[in-house]
Amino acid sequence: MNKTASVTHSVSLKSHNTFGLEHSCRELITAKTTEQLISCCLALYQAKEPMLVLGGGSNVIFCDDFKGTVVLVETRGIEIAETEDFHLLSVAAGENWHELICFCLAQDIAGLENLALIPGKVGAAPIQNIGAYGVELTDICDWVEYVELATGKHIRLNAKDCQFAYRDSIFKQQLLGKALITRVGFKVAKVWTPKLDYGPLKALKNTNVTPREVFDCICQTRMTKLPDPNKVGNAGSFFKNPVIANHQFNALVHQFPSIVGYPLGMANTKVAAGWLIENAGLKGYQVGGAAVHQDQALVLINRDNATSNDILTLAQHVVDCIEDKFGIKLEPEPRMIAATGERSL
Repeated sequence: MNKTASVTHSVSLKSHNTFGLEHSCRELITAKTTEQLISCCLALYQAKEPMLVLGGGSNVIFCDDFKGTVVLVETRGIEIAETEDFHLLSVAAGENWHELICFCLAQDIAGLENLALIPGKVGAAPIQNIGAYGVELTDICDWVEYVELATGKHIRLNAKDCQFAYRDSIFKQQLLGKALITRVGFKVAKVWTPKLDYGPLKALKNTNVTPREVFDCICQTRMTKLPDPNKVGNAGSFFKNPVIANHQFNALVHQFPSIVGYPLGMANTKVAAGWLIENAGLKGYQVGGAAVHQDQALVLINRDNATSNDILTLAQHVVDCIEDKFGIKLEPEPRMIAATGERSL
């Protein structure tokens, strides 16, 4: 194993997951450089050791103690170039996502501000195709660099080959468990066009709004709606907004006139999962120490020393209730990590 990487044995993962779940791993490696990260992961992959590459721990639910090695990605580095029309950024996988947005605003690079306060690291962003308030990673991503774990080959995929879809990408599909993301490239237009179609941003339309004002609005909204994981354990939005066919949505509108949905292409509608959960009467519903947040139904929280079983049982109850009431099957956003790898809810 790369001796320059920090290695600890039989370590608690409680501080490495924002839900604050008390599980451990057999070994924890902290990779501070890209070279350390690649060396560690290739060695583990070739040894066929259970391995979890972990960024900020904001999108994982540890279901059991992990019987393998967790590799913490703490690589740093932001490089900026430009063309006549675009700012070009090359960012290490271990950079903090929100701090990257703050850095960009300080450099007068606007276009990422709708994605402010999304927790996690840059390397995780393309896996999930993170998005919020009308902007998704796919809108600004230029390329993703990764190492093919089976061969050690360095590969750069341009954005269109990443197969980005709603909260999805090639890294969750064909390349799941096969690719180690090391760096992400962003292409941000120099001429800024604010995206103000969602939620509280609508109030800023028809004003001489600045990127900083959009950023401040997003931060204030998220801090109001979402509990601080430093105070109340959570993984942000727990469920994806389901995408259903327009005919199914129109039928639901007749039955539930206040249902909230957004057109997605010509044939589909994205339904607000929070509305579904709230209107199923599940706000505040509790299983053991886990609960549906009283103010934001899309968030499950660690209210009182919840176990992973509490979280999983609560999540399954929500899924069952929504399917019974609305005929829609919710999918969780966080990855469920069992003893030796990923599992389903």
